[in-house]
Order: sequence, then structure tokens, then C-alpha cells
Amino acid sequence: MTELILFNVFNGLIVGAFYALMALGLSLIINLTSVINFAHGGFLALGAYIAYELVPYLGFWGALIVAPVLTAMLGLLVERLMIRRLYGRDPLYSLLLTFGLAYVFEDGLRYIWGAQSLPFRVPDWLTRPLSTYFFFLTGYRVFMVVLVTIAVAGLFLILTRTRLGIRIRAGTLDLETVSVLGVNVRILRNLNFGLGIYLAGLAGVLAAGLLGLQPTIGDALIMPSFVAIIVGGLGSLFGTLLGGLLIGVASGIATVFVPSASEAIIYIMMALVLLVRPRGLLGEEGMNL
Repeated sequence: MTELILFNVFNGLIVGAFYALMALGLSLIINLTSVINFAHGGFLALGAYIAYELVPYLGFWGALIVAPVLTAMLGLLVERLMIRRLYGRDPLYSLLLTFGLAYVFEDGLRYIWGAQSLPFRVPDWLTRPLSTYFFFLTGYRVFMVVLVTIAVAGLFLILTRTRLGIRIRAGTLDLETVSVLGVNVRILRNLNFGLGIYLAGLAGVLAAGLLGLQPTIGDALIMPSFVAIIVGGLGSLFGTLLGGLLIGVASGIATVFVPSASEAIIYIMMALVLLVRPRGLLGEEGMNL
């Protein structure tokens, strides 16, 4: 029983890491642009398929580096050509646009690569268990947790130690004042959107190595990612990270005792948090770390 609980807790931690990585990208975009990006899961899937195409030429490690960057570049283009035109309008317009984009991505991936699941190979030495007792503890699972930790730490360093990050944080509090001070708000929004999409692309490559490739790979992660933002608190990146890990572990534990409620538990958690603290666990007005 103990081994089963540990297995599901660790699985929950990995899934929670995906939720957190996705949710951090979503939170960045929402905090600065007020765009609810329903196409985030589509960008995740796109990053995974780009990596799939790059692996024969660059290998797994090269694809892991290049695919998220290419996904982010596409995100920059989408923001420049489509989403930028909707700033200042009713948020419903951007919501409908990204909702439609999500279906465009999914059908486009299905048209190009087919609806069937495709294998995504990772180095063999990463797939081996690290222990005979904890057979579920493979090198790839540990690698994913470590890489997500590094990516999150890098994001926090960008937001606290670089001029771009400081401007992003200031823009979430008062974008008009930032514009008056001479910052090009269009470029700031564009780069912020690209940074959020980069995190989605990175999550896509990692998820492909664990779950395999299919056009709907992002669908199972997008709604829990929104829940992670709500649980952690809109405007708090650390709260978003905490929310993603909490709902992932809670879902893993629920699988042991009430398997049928493993998905419902995350929405129950959201409801309980909103009843006690409507802004979420660490939510405040504007962005805080």
C-alpha cells in the first residue's frame, strides 16, 4: 500500500509539474495582456510535434532545446498578427479567438500527422528504473522534475533580475505608466506572450516523452492549468506554481483511494479555496512572486 501511494504521489508530482509549467505561461499572458489563451494547449501539442520532426536530425537533446524556441517564435507571430488587434476590447473577443485557434491547431496537427498516437523516443538510459524497489522512479521522470525546476527558477530570475522581467512586472500593475516612461508596450506584450508560449512548448516536448504524441495531448492539461492559476491566486506566479503542484499531488493521492474522483478532486479543491479565499491562496492585485 505504501509503495502504491508513493507511486501515485510521484506521478501526481510529475503531472503537477506539467500543470505548473503550463499555468505559469498562461499566468504571464493573462497578467499583462488580460488574454485568456485557450490555445495554450495547442501550442503545447505543436511544440511536441516540432520536436518529433527534429529528433531524427538533432537528436533528443537538440530537439528539446530548439522545439520550444520555434514554438515561441510562432507565438510571437500569432500575437503580432491576431491577438494584438484585440487589446483594449472586450476580453470575450480574445477568448473566442484563442478558442478557435485551439481547434485550428488540433485539426491541423491531425491533418499533417494523423489522428493516431505516435511514439516519441527518449534516450534509452533515461527510461531505466533507478531502483528495483521504486520501479516507477525512472531517469526520465526525475529528469522532467529537475528540468521543470530549472525552467521555473530561470523564469523567476528573468522576472526579477532582467530589464525585460522588471518591465513585465511593472506592466501588470500599471501598463499606462510604463508606456509613459518610454517603454514600447507593443514589444513588451509581444515578448511576454512569446515567453509564455515558450513554457508551453517546453512542457509539450517533456509530455511527449512520457505520454506519447497525439493531437489532443494539450487538452488534458489546459483546464487543470487554469485551475492551478485560480487555486494559487491570479497575479501570483509563486501561487500558480504551488497551485499546479497541489492539484497534481491531490489527484495522484485520490487515484489510490477514489480512482473515479481523480479528476474531480482538482475542481473540488478549487471550489474550497474560492470559498475560503476568493483571490486564491496567494493571489493579490497585480503580479507578485
